[in-house]
Amino acid sequence: MFNNIPPITRNIIIINVIVFIVTSFMGNQVIGYLAGFYPFSPFFHSWQIITHMFMHGSIMHILFNMMTLFSFGPILEQVLGEKKYLILYFLSGLGAFFLFNLWNFVEAQQLSSELQQLGFNVGAYLSGASVEFAGNADAVLKQKELLENLKGIVATPMVGASGAIFGVVAAFATLYPDSKIGIMFIPVPIKVKYLLPIVIVVSVYLGISGNGGGIAHLAHVGGALVGWILARIWKKHLYRFN
Repeated sequence: MFNNIPPITRNIIIINVIVFIVTSFMGNQVIGYLAGFYPFSPFFHSWQIITHMFMHGSIMHILFNMMTLFSFGPILEQVLGEKKYLILYFLSGLGAFFLFNLWNFVEAQQLSSELQQLGFNVGAYLSGASVEFAGNADAVLKQKELLENLKGIVATPMVGASGAIFGVVAAFATLYPDSKIGIMFIPVPIKVKYLLPIVIVVSVYLGISGNGGGIAHLAHVGGALVGWILARIWKKHLYRFN
């Protein structure tokens, strides 16, 4: 059955599984080089904008992502062709990384501004220098709280293929809006043109509110936005290309 999956989808799944197995044995140091850190973090490397798409935090994480790709990817690969499908996948992943870190940038700037107003040297801290807290006890306590939030942005990496896969799902929903799919906790199949907007709205809320539970919800939105845009462009000339 696995051999019947179109080649691009099959190879993406294989690479993700291999990377997950290898990094599970190699430890956090390797993961730190491949996961996607905030671009202004000292832990960021340029290749992470691609490698983070093949990293997963748990067996359930990779299982859910690969099952979703297996469900939607083959259809799009056959309809769009291998080249456009590959473009869709990776541009969606890049869009996920960009939107997630754009919001990180907004939050980091706000935290940095508040810290600097309290006399804390953020630039020196990020460069690795030893920095003292300034002011009275209340000011020091506030600086420590703000600094912990800033550390959460700078030192917490983004991992997973979810952004790229959300792009695939969004493209599918754009090309086949009346298709019905089953989903957990919903007893009847629902059309993707209704389901996807609900998921996106919820993801935007969770991403902005900070109630995401460690999930990069805005990355999902970024991936879906790219997938929707590309599908809208290609839909007009779909049969001409194929």
